[in-house]
Amino acid sequence: MENISSSLDALVIGIDIGGTGTKFGIVDRNGNVLFSSEISTRAHADVDSFIDDLHISLYPLIVKAGGQGRIKGIGVGAPNGNFYTGTIEYAPNLPWKGIIPLAKLIKDKFQLPVSLTNDANAAAIGEMMYGAAQGMKDFIMITLGTGVGSGIVANGQLIYGHDGFAGELGHTIIIPDGRLHQGTGKYGSLESYASATGVMLTAIEMLEKSTEPSLLRDVAKEKLDSKAVYDAAIQGDKLAKSIFEYTGKILGLALANFIMFSSPQAIILFGGLTKAGDYILKPTRESMEANLIQVFQNKVRILVSHLKESDAAILGASALAWELK
Repeated sequence: MENISSSLDALVIGIDIGGTGTKFGIVDRNGNVLFSSEISTRAHADVDSFIDDLHISLYPLIVKAGGQGRIKGIGVGAPNGNFYTGTIEYAPNLPWKGIIPLAKLIKDKFQLPVSLTNDANAAAIGEMMYGAAQGMKDFIMITLGTGVGSGIVANGQLIYGHDGFAGELGHTIIIPDGRLHQGTGKYGSLESYASATGVMLTAIEMLEKSTEPSLLRDVAKEKLDSKAVYDAAIQGDKLAKSIFEYTGKILGLALANFIMFSSPQAIILFGGLTKAGDYILKPTRESMEANLIQVFQNKVRILVSHLKESDAAILGASALAWELK
């Protein structure tokens, strides 16, 4: 346990709601997660029982941190979270369907101000406050996990759009009539290629279309994930390297489009796929530069998030709470 700073210092709570689990923690102004824990999201078919469990699990941490009087507010990152309305709207990977007034439910339960946005926007705010984007006013955050999330910051402001849902760059169509995205029914979106799921699908396709020897042929289909591809690549497997090159080529093309839209200082990548290092980053950079018109070339850095992965979601959500009045 870390030492708690002066009792006069305000603290905030960050809550990250995922399809499987919900992580939460109490955070100081320097981005130290003082106390943290998690509960199951999936175990709660009813949102009210989820809120009850959250309160039971989080309240002892509030007491440990010095009591409710020290807490400035609660920030929540959630799939399909709407910053304007405080609602989660039609999140496909959560057990609660339709429109859920989550910010109000948490506010009523904890008697604290609450701010909610989607998980990738929360990651962008966290990166700006605590991570690689400190001091930047123009950057794009791309989360490469099971899906592809994004948060766009321009002129120091997160872009929410008129309805709170701007910045869904993972669902932009990057290959017309391309691969089917099972969740949306659309064809050729970035998420269907550049996510961990997309890497798995590319691996399956390449193994089926090629007779080239590969370590991946010995991997069971259900275990053919981006880590298995990376493990093969570092052993010199040509097919595994080709999978990352293909993924990077598509991601780089998408990043070039995004750069020509908002002219960011940097693109910050976060998530499991970044662990592949230069196997994915090198082809991504090359493709990005090749697809940019001259005025944008060699200006935009691709950075990997500075946030510790285990804390990043909590930090991102907590950053929202510092803005609360």
